[in-house]
Amino acid sequence: MSTGVSIAAIADAYIDELAALNPMEATFMGVAGHDDRLPDLSPEGVAAEADLARRTLASLAAAAPEDDRERVAAAVMTERLGLQVERYEAGLHHSGLNVVASDLQAVRSVFDLMPKTTAEEWEAVAVRMAALPAALAGLRATLAEGAGVGQVPARRQVMECAAQCRRWAGLEEGAGFFAGLAGEAGVLAPSRIAEVGEQADHAYAELGDFLRHELAPAARDHDPVGREAYSLGARVFTGADLDLEATYAWGWEELARISAQATATAGAIRPGAALREVAAALDEEDDRVLVGAEALLSWMQGLSDTAVADLAGVHFDIPEPIRTLRCAVSPPGGSSGAYYTGPSEDFTRPGTMWWSPMPGQERFTTWREVTTVYHEGVPGHHLQVAQVALNAASLTRYQRVGCFVSGHGEGWALYAERLMDELGYFADAGERLGMLDAQAFRAARVVLDIGAHLELSIPPNALGFHEGEAWSPSLMRELLATHTLLDEPYIVDEVNRYLGWPGQAISYKVGEKVWLEARADAQRRHGASFDLKAFHAAALDLGPMGLDPLQAELARI
Repeated sequence: MSTGVSIAAIADAYIDELAALNPMEATFMGVAGHDDRLPDLSPEGVAAEADLARRTLASLAAAAPEDDRERVAAAVMTERLGLQVERYEAGLHHSGLNVVASDLQAVRSVFDLMPKTTAEEWEAVAVRMAALPAALAGLRATLAEGAGVGQVPARRQVMECAAQCRRWAGLEEGAGFFAGLAGEAGVLAPSRIAEVGEQADHAYAELGDFLRHELAPAARDHDPVGREAYSLGARVFTGADLDLEATYAWGWEELARISAQATATAGAIRPGAALREVAAALDEEDDRVLVGAEALLSWMQGLSDTAVADLAGVHFDIPEPIRTLRCAVSPPGGSSGAYYTGPSEDFTRPGTMWWSPMPGQERFTTWREVTTVYHEGVPGHHLQVAQVALNAASLTRYQRVGCFVSGHGEGWALYAERLMDELGYFADAGERLGMLDAQAFRAARVVLDIGAHLELSIPPNALGFHEGEAWSPSLMRELLATHTLLDEPYIVDEVNRYLGWPGQAISYKVGEKVWLEARADAQRRHGASFDLKAFHAAALDLGPMGLDPLQAELARI
């Protein structure tokens, strides 16, 4: 029997309660009013979030969707929260520590998103800093509980995270992150901000000591998580039930296909030269080089603004509130690369494209990063995420701010890179080589992530690469070195990422495949009347969801 409560009301209640339970998540979602607190990361706090998910699932099961829009909203929320509960009941919250996207990184990076222009805003920063030691103590308790029941992360992740803690605490060089942040407040600083900044840095130092001296001895030596845990991770990140062996074989095929295109493009630039020789030559061309973070940000911002101006009204509907995209450099200490954070609910905080350079990096080459700007900005993440955030008329609050499915989001962003090539934005051969390299390394991710965690052998006819051998971290690095143009420090980061975040790395290419196949299907069904702009608008208006339901819904467009 239906409770008479709407799906939208259930979604609203969930977001409100989640924001109260996890103020850090509230900041990431852009929900105002919680910036002065941090969550309880202890076993009790994690259990409370799992209980909220269970109660919400019960409410959804008792509700009757009134229309097709509510049907989709209920299905999306049920699938996502169901996987959250499944992960919790499998004990994976105990072993989720990794080098790129765990609570250890989130507690630090949430401060990047906080406004800091008034005395009141700096007061919220100071209060949240003061709460940091307790939050990290809760995280230690959860990790220690996991160690007690045999649910532990791999030692590689523990030690790399310990190194991150040392860097943020200022034990490697320079000031700690929070002491440095406190120093930025100037005359607006609350009187105690320097003290709580030092305490926050010290809390990260203590967490690093715990990781090295207490958790690492209990951590597992074996990096692969195995089929059961990997299958769950793949469902979490893709929202699809995949045939993993078939996906592994397809990843090899994609890597071979894209590598052939990259080789041909490199040959057009410098006939007879090896791929890395061509890359080295491009890196030395003055008009492709930027020196310093400010020059990089200015270039990123200009390219992003041009893409918005060119695409708006032609290939996409881009509402005025989302025509602003901020570019920023992420504070040092974490993993390297680019990422995107969405706008706040009221759009007072714009969507932001972040660049996280390697330590000491001052020189950047544009030919490699044009495709990154399209991936993170427009028509990639920013267009997708910000357009969803605006769509209050047809999407619930959960869909707008509380749901991101990597296969859907990263798949769209990779599709956006491919689309820009189709639209002629990679006419420059060097920039097209950069785009193809980005595609190749996403295909390599499929091969490496599934192959390493399921401990599959390297198949015959696999680009002549160590056929029949078992994957190891050194072979993973070698594949990236021989079939992508990534530099060595990035290769090390990438391999550490895959080994600690099972299932996420495949979401880009697997998601892109769904978007491309859905577009081709719509073109076949509509024939001469197919309208690419209308397809994009209708597809993005669906909001985020897993790839299996996305495929079904796109077949209706």
